[in-house]
Amino acid sequence: MDGMFMTFLRHGSNAALVAAVAAELLLWLYGAISLQPWLVVLGALAFYLSEYGWHRFAFHAPPLPWAPLRRMQHRLHYDHHAEPDRLDLLFLPIWFLVPNLAFAAGLVALVFGPWAAAPALFGMMLAILHYEWVHYVAHIPYQPRTRLGRWIKQYHLRHHFISEKYWFGVSNPSLDVIMGTFHGPDASRRSSTTRKLYS
Repeated sequence: MDGMFMTFLRHGSNAALVAAVAAELLLWLYGAISLQPWLVVLGALAFYLSEYGWHRFAFHAPPLPWAPLRRMQHRLHYDHHAEPDRLDLLFLPIWFLVPNLAFAAGLVALVFGPWAAAPALFGMMLAILHYEWVHYVAHIPYQPRTRLGRWIKQYHLRHHFISEKYWFGVSNPSLDVIMGTFHGPDASRRSSTTRKLYS
């Protein structure tokens, strides 16, 4: 497990997220910021909503006409489908994550006031770390110890090996159920394009 965690920290923006969460905790312990639970939960829920939205509507969008944007689409998701076992393609890159977190924190500050940004950001970062860990475990040769962990792993792998048109949730199936993109493992025809999106 120690080796798994160290590998997790070496990729994507995971180490930066852990450092930022630790920094917020230290600031809270020293009384510099307040971490109101309802705002932490709000931040986490906002991420879980965006997880499904980004995955289904942005990462699976048709190729864009401008070559630099197409390269970004490949790095953010198309290439992950082509090579689902490559860890360097698995995690969110920092150049994508930081602007999105900054935008979300700014939006929270605008709606609730500047004091609300830190706790909401804390919740978002915790939810992203949860998402990244669940996604990581789904793609490595590791069998989760709990029944729920094993179910979540096979639920996500259906998206990669049965059909890319369903099962867009990674860390939880709630929005798949609400949006009609959840099916049992045998309820969907096997797709020939799970590895090659839009090819």
